[in-house]
Amino acid sequence: MAAHPRHAPRSPPLSSPLPAQARGCSDLGPGLARFNALPLEAARAVLLHCCGSRRWAHRVAAHRPYPDAGALLAAADEASYDLSQADLSEALAAEHSAELDHGAPYAALLALDAAHAEYERNFGHAFVICLDGHPPEEQADQLLGAIRRRMGHEVDEERALSADELRRLAQSRLLDVTRRLTRSDGAPAAEIGLFAPAG
Repeated sequence: MAAHPRHAPRSPPLSSPLPAQARGCSDLGPGLARFNALPLEAARAVLLHCCGSRRWAHRVAAHRPYPDAGALLAAADEASYDLSQADLSEALAAEHSAELDHGAPYAALLALDAAHAEYERNFGHAFVICLDGHPPEEQADQLLGAIRRRMGHEVDEERALSADELRRLAQSRLLDVTRRLTRSDGAPAAEIGLFAPAG
């Protein structure tokens, strides 16, 4: 996610059929308008908390304004698919391994800590997974099951899967950003938690 020249001709806003995760997000108009209006550096800073690749953040920020949530998510997807291996390494380095809720059983927390340590030893980066669509009560099983399955992958296979999980996480975090901006009632971005890493 090589940066575009600052004064390069601006591409027209991207549009596409509304991705599944954007359906039902028509109430994001005010937040998306605020995101579109952020200064370039502020937009890039916000986007780096959605995906840690500077190239990705610059590209998504530079293609504003977005007419709707579907167009924003389509642009994020396109930028994700175009990441070089160095961009992907940068994005993975910015991630923290997915955690269980503090209310999870102690044995599950211990098992996950051990699995994370082994995963990071094997693959050299944090374990990333997007658990959108799984209810909270299923997330512990999903997370533990996924990390155990993925430990058996070859490095290249796991890197490709991690890239796809990062793409999905970036989309989820983008929707969260626009929701926060929608609810912020004019508060500056720094005051509504946009610069805290998204989960």
